[in-house]
Amino acid sequence: MTLHSTRLLLSAAIAIGLSGAALAADEVKFRYLASQGGLSAHELAAELGYFDGTGITIENIGYATGGPASLIALASGDVEIGSAATSAVLNSIIGGNDFVAAYPSNGINNEVQSIFYVLEDSPIKGIKDIAGKSIAVNTLGAHLDYTIREALHSVGLPADAANQIVVPGPQLEQVLRSGQVDVSAFGYWQTTFEGAAKQKGGLRAIFDDTDVLGEIAGGFVVLRRDFIAEHPEAAKVFVEQSQRALDYAREHPEETKAVFAKALEERGENPEIAKYFRGYGVRAGGQAVERDLQFWIDVLVREGKLKQGQLAAKDILYTADAASN
Repeated sequence: MTLHSTRLLLSAAIAIGLSGAALAADEVKFRYLASQGGLSAHELAAELGYFDGTGITIENIGYATGGPASLIALASGDVEIGSAATSAVLNSIIGGNDFVAAYPSNGINNEVQSIFYVLEDSPIKGIKDIAGKSIAVNTLGAHLDYTIREALHSVGLPADAANQIVVPGPQLEQVLRSGQVDVSAFGYWQTTFEGAAKQKGGLRAIFDDTDVLGEIAGGFVVLRRDFIAEHPEAAKVFVEQSQRALDYAREHPEETKAVFAKALEERGENPEIAKYFRGYGVRAGGQAVERDLQFWIDVLVREGKLKQGQLAAKDILYTADAASN
């Protein structure tokens, strides 16, 4: 089936699906920063036409170097949608930003995870061996940063025992193969880059984030609480249709890769890497559970950044009922 004919079938299904869905009451634009090599669920929803007729439009205004940069843009009002690792979202809230975790952007499980790679002949065999070594990550203060800290803690080493170096996603493979770093960490949202690197051979995985964290949401798409209060119906539709796209990706992986490739090509990126997309790793229905946030709240309490009971997962997670009140 061609992408064109797939689109026609999708349009028919979408028209039926929207007939029973709540529609936004007004015209609302959601601006966001994209991630290189990645496609968020709300971008997928837009590509599938899920926002057609809802009054919602989403607009890509550039790229984010990482989750913290996305949250800074959200806090400043430059965008309406932020997206970051759970730890980064919590740190931003601790810093005074009134953000709401709208839906899980990605999850980590046995199919979708962040993987830490070394060269095949590296003496590094496991977590204990990364002490004193250089690790390439896409940004500091987010998921990979905190996963490394938690991994070191799990083997009784100081959280800062490894040297983290910021490297953009498209260069993770290059800096590892050239010997500029000892380890490259490919995030759960970078399975396209990881798949391309692994396909060339010569790399060996030493651990992944599920080894450290178990199955958990890796990050969240975030909205400002005042924006939700101003546009409750639009926020509700935005979240519902994005969650619907997460389910579509899980149920239709090959069709999703085709949509992914088309979107990357339109952005001037390499569409070939879309074939390595392994999914979002999110639970059915695109739902979060309290542990997705509470795990990291407990870590921040342990590190002294939060007081016990200062922050609760239920106060951060988006609910449609709360948005409508």
